[in-house]
Amino acid sequence: MALRSATINVMEGAALKASRRLVRDFGELEQLQVSKKGPADFASTADHTAERTLARELGRGRPGYGMLLEEGGAVDGTDGRHRWIVDPLDGTLNFLHGLPHFAISIALERDGQLVAGVIHDPIRHETFWAEKGAGAYLNDQRLRVSGRRRLAEAVLATGIPFMAHGEHGRFLAQLEAVMPEVAGVRRFGSAALDLAYVAAGRYDGFWEQGISPWDMAAGIVIVREAGGLISDLSGGDAMLESGDILATNDRLQGPLGRILRYAAVPGRQV
Repeated sequence: MALRSATINVMEGAALKASRRLVRDFGELEQLQVSKKGPADFASTADHTAERTLARELGRGRPGYGMLLEEGGAVDGTDGRHRWIVDPLDGTLNFLHGLPHFAISIALERDGQLVAGVIHDPIRHETFWAEKGAGAYLNDQRLRVSGRRRLAEAVLATGIPFMAHGEHGRFLAQLEAVMPEVAGVRRFGSAALDLAYVAAGRYDGFWEQGISPWDMAAGIVIVREAGGLISDLSGGDAMLESGDILATNDRLQGPLGRILRYAAVPGRQV
């Protein structure tokens, strides 16, 4: 059995507690009170309730830590070194449409560096977790990214910009360039689970642009600890600032990154 640290125990315990209510709400969608926040951007009572539960449980486990919450924003703590980065319901649109593919995502940042992550899928009872230097796990099973060496064998995940969000033209150029080079591209609607699946070797890579820190923070730790590579789409390390992310194994990062960087540049050769 994998040995969880006290920190991971706090994170996993909070996720499990919040997930119980999410599962109940998911089974009673017709009673869910939904409010529209903006174009194609929805919030639910389930989302807010899960966030309150997570904030309460994380606060009990580690008093004084700051928080960056999807709904509640930044919350300062008395401990200036540590901050939780929390998405209480990644895949909200899936949830509201009755699609059983969503997750709770919690990351821990220490002195500006991501050091631990937990992504919990309440429907499949899968908890992906990792701590810096200690490896990545699915429940008690050690994780490793895929070993595929060629893009022609790779199945990738991505996120599609919606309505008024994102650079549609840039994405379409990227997709047009990627599709002929790979075995397949999937879009399942949860960036956190996409990253977890890269860590588990289910996907060979994932890219998306214009997403928030809470969508990716936990997944970054888990992919890295599973032996994967993470960068922004320019090849740098500013994922949380730019909102762009590319996650693969060490063999595919170079060729896929080149395709994505130059796809939308007229006249450039990959």
